[in-house]
Amino acid sequence: MTTRPISRRTRRAVVVVPIAVAFTLSGCGFLTGEQTTSSGDDAGACSDVTLRLATIRADDDPTTIGANAFAEGVAEATDGKVTIEVFPNSQLGDANDLFAGMSAGQEVDMFVNGISLYPSLEGAEAFAVLSVPFLWDSYDQMREVLDSDTYQQLMDDAAQTTGVRIAATAGDAEPRALSANRAIETADDMKGLALRIAEAPMPQEFARALDAQPQVVPFADLYLGLQQGVVDAQENGAITMVNQSLMEVQDYFMPTDYIRDVQAWYISDAKWAAMCDEQRAAIETEAETAGELITDEVATQMDEAMTTLEENLEVVDVDVDSFRTALEGVFEKFDGDMWPDGLLEETRQLAEASRR
Repeated sequence: MTTRPISRRTRRAVVVVPIAVAFTLSGCGFLTGEQTTSSGDDAGACSDVTLRLATIRADDDPTTIGANAFAEGVAEATDGKVTIEVFPNSQLGDANDLFAGMSAGQEVDMFVNGISLYPSLEGAEAFAVLSVPFLWDSYDQMREVLDSDTYQQLMDDAAQTTGVRIAATAGDAEPRALSANRAIETADDMKGLALRIAEAPMPQEFARALDAQPQVVPFADLYLGLQQGVVDAQENGAITMVNQSLMEVQDYFMPTDYIRDVQAWYISDAKWAAMCDEQRAAIETEAETAGELITDEVATQMDEAMTTLEENLEVVDVDVDSFRTALEGVFEKFDGDMWPDGLLEETRQLAEASRR
């Protein structure tokens, strides 16, 4: 089953309903969701569609602000034929639940969050390469690479395997940084640092390669862990630092921006297949527009957060080149294992080309 092209981004949107969906997630109990009756092959037949869009962020988070704007934009662009119902604050479950629900075509239809979460689905592991530290200089550079033929094909392949499609990649996210109870000016200063790290392979390998001591601490316990000295440091960005009041229990902030992310607009591939061309085009276009709003909101909140941090702790000028040098060759060992052989080098070449 195929559809005629709509735009550059929809070149990857081949309408294929997955025969089998495999995913490595748990906690998946869902009610049966309402199924649409329209078909992407019915030329001009755009039946009314209601989509449940989830975020795991608070109401005032840039992601949720963008999701609400997206819902309004889609309703207007489709003359009310597509209704987006937004459920923030993990109302429909955590990320694992949401991915499982979209894969199964139940309870939730869309989810907006960083593309860094996609590799948690079996069949989308290749996208782990995007989180290799210091791979990206900017949000725009990362988006340009995601729009390349290589990544468009990877997205299409992953959608067919997982049952979860990326309809658009649009919207910045705060980059990961470092805070600690001592100044980290160079890569050598990481040695022996008890660092609370995300439970993800790239941040953990980053810490180990620099001779730090990575420790997984639940996010809900992070403040107390820093306060009691269970860990000396953590690697969330400026906005999270302020929102979680971590500047009260840390003395130094290092804006390394060592891992970047882009918001992905995930959608059930079965739901995508059931919609007509015009509806899919509206979702893509309005996701791009909402992504611009998210990017602007992230920039505003980042500026405000940095002002707050500068007032409460010392912001360190980090020698980023020392980190890059120390990490040379470290992540190549994952080639052919965590992602397809040669993808890291190809991604680096695409990133370099975007700098020109």
